[in-house]
Amino acid sequence: MRWLGLTLVILLLLQMVVLLGASDWASAEFQQVMVQRLVTLSPMGFIGLLLMLISSRLDHPGKAKLPIRWLICAFSSLFAIAMIAVIPMAISGNQTLAGQANQTLKQRRDQLEEARRQAQNPEALKVLGDQLAQAGQLPATATDADQQKAANDFVAGQLTQMDQQIQQMERQRNLAVNQRRFGGTLSAVVLAVAFVLLALTAVL
Repeated sequence: MRWLGLTLVILLLLQMVVLLGASDWASAEFQQVMVQRLVTLSPMGFIGLLLMLISSRLDHPGKAKLPIRWLICAFSSLFAIAMIAVIPMAISGNQTLAGQANQTLKQRRDQLEEARRQAQNPEALKVLGDQLAQAGQLPATATDADQQKAANDFVAGQLTQMDQQIQQMERQRNLAVNQRRFGGTLSAVVLAVAFVLLALTAVL
């Protein structure tokens, strides 16, 4: 069990070394990947350290300061420090990515408002009706009223589609923000506390 736990810890360290080898700390996307990877893999390291500690206590129940327990304390402290260090990174990255998503949504809303203004322009609707007739989407006997109705229906369909796309983007943004908040920032806080408690348990 002790070697199994050590194997899990080594696997965690190897995974983090691979990620750090391609580091780009100035990129908000990389910071989020770093936070997500660390939060996702750290429970594996926690379980590995816990298995090592349980094995040590089962083999030597009366000895509190064995070298392996100091090793567990050191690794736990290292992981706790890493978790505390990525918390500001996670918060900053969340704000940056949320700001980018909000800016994209604002642009799409502005486009929708512009399309709605164009839909109120009779000349633009007449041009659109002529284009629909020339494209063969209206019968040759279509009157001006038919062309105007077709143009109104076409614009209404486009506006509905744009509005649905904006609503979908808002849902995706909210889902991504909540996922980064609860799956990243708060998880890092919980893991930091867990590693601190494990470090103390190892030597007390």
